[in-house]
Amino acid sequence: MQVRTRFAPSPTGYLHIGGVRTALFSWAYAKRYGGKFILRIEDTDLERSNAESVQTILGGMKWLNLDWDEGPFYQMERMERYKQVIQQLLDEDKAYKCYCSKDRLQDLREKQMEQKIKPKYDGLCRTKDPKDPNRPYVIRFKNPQEGEVVFQDAVQGEIRIKNSELDDLIIARSDGTPTYNFTVVVDDMDMRMTHVIRGADHINNTPRQINLLRALGYEPPVYAHVPMILDVDGRKLSKRHGAASVLEYKDEGYLPEAVINYLVRLGWSHGDQEIFSMDEIVEYFEISRVNRAAASLNPDKLNWLNQHYMKTLDPYYVAEALLPHLEELAIDVKNGPDITKVIAVLAERSHTLKELAEKSSCFYKDITEYSDKAKKQLVAKNVEPLAAVKERLKSLTNWEKESIHAVIVQVAEELDMKLGKVAQPIRAAITGDVVSPPIDITLELIGQKRSIDRIEQALLKVM
Repeated sequence: MQVRTRFAPSPTGYLHIGGVRTALFSWAYAKRYGGKFILRIEDTDLERSNAESVQTILGGMKWLNLDWDEGPFYQMERMERYKQVIQQLLDEDKAYKCYCSKDRLQDLREKQMEQKIKPKYDGLCRTKDPKDPNRPYVIRFKNPQEGEVVFQDAVQGEIRIKNSELDDLIIARSDGTPTYNFTVVVDDMDMRMTHVIRGADHINNTPRQINLLRALGYEPPVYAHVPMILDVDGRKLSKRHGAASVLEYKDEGYLPEAVINYLVRLGWSHGDQEIFSMDEIVEYFEISRVNRAAASLNPDKLNWLNQHYMKTLDPYYVAEALLPHLEELAIDVKNGPDITKVIAVLAERSHTLKELAEKSSCFYKDITEYSDKAKKQLVAKNVEPLAAVKERLKSLTNWEKESIHAVIVQVAEELDMKLGKVAQPIRAAITGDVVSPPIDITLELIGQKRSIDRIEQALLKVM
């Protein structure tokens, strides 16, 4: 049997980290076994679903290269199918119309809670014919009243729920619209799901869905309920810590490879390996190796991974991802060195593309202001080394880091100064700050004329 998995988000908000990890696990499992990964948009919540959220979901999936084999399917386009299955259940006496009013159900719930009984529908309409069939009604599934639901969760292990603990689930509301648990069952059946990988918050839905599937003559898929992700303090995710749109990670300057690598390690491992390519994730991923315990976000780990990929991926690919961040800072890469060379020297010093873009500014834009630390270098005592270096740099015919380095060493020896004491005021003059890649590489990339002009500009400010 071909493995078939799905990711079925509701377009009622952001595609956040928890949802993306579920999608990744489902995608990886399908690819691991040569199966199909299906994308399904569960958009039946008309009040909260919106087109913008759909585009966010699709955009996030595409950015992360989580390609789907079938879909996206939209539940709102399947309403006739749901009605057909509801009628089938009614015809087979596996569902019934419930005419109980909201007031009666509320009174029932309150009495059960007073008696410390688990609130559930008492089945009044299951066998009783209503006196007034013209009243509004919902449709309920006739849940088995005996026995228990037993399933082997691929992550959580064996789970047993007595049918007596489950009530007769509403499968259609009074306006005729189908409910979540019902539409999911019909979709999973029609789309021939073999494995359902989803968050542990769905465990309570699973016994109901299994009973529905069996009532429809379909063997339930394998379920795998992955634990939730917690924030850095071990609490439920908030928008400040991971619950916002995954595309915000793109906006903050993270590469999709880093985000994917980071997510796959949240609750899953393959020995001690930390770095995984997409091909390796597919090769090694096993749902049985997902940890039952909740995983916590670790921003330092994500930064480390992102830096690794900025350093090791094709520099032209990194440059393309960097471009929007450069444009945001009005940095024109045509006005300076080859951007891939800048990436090569700054990736080691940056955790995100956004940070790298900020640090690259001095290679392309004129220095209009100096940091406070830079100003402390541009003082009278440093005029002599600055002027000496400037004159030597003017005469260089070979503008390469080796020749530039030799000039700075020579000036330091002649003035009996430590190399750093000469290099730091030069760095302040040409970058506007006191932190940069090695001074010889920085000068080489900025260029001869621009470097000399900046030193002269700094000397004028000192004098």
